[in-house]
Amino acid sequence: MAATVAIAEDFKMPPEVTPQLRAACETDVRRLCIGAKPTVSKVKACVAVKYFQLGKKCQVELASLGFGR
Repeated sequence: MAATVAIAEDFKMPPEVTPQLRAACETDVRRLCIGAKPTVSKVKACVAVKYFQLGKKCQVELASLGFGR
């Protein structure tokens, strides 16, 4: 578990992740989508699949940015 935490902490956010999006979604995305070897594409795919498991604030922020259109 410690190795996963270290890797998750080192994960670099892509430029499209706004401060508002990060504040709304980071906890949920880390819990649901950051595995042993995260990549931007893996995390994006996970967020799409687990969208309805994300918190309401995260869902609203994603929707405001055009996610799911």
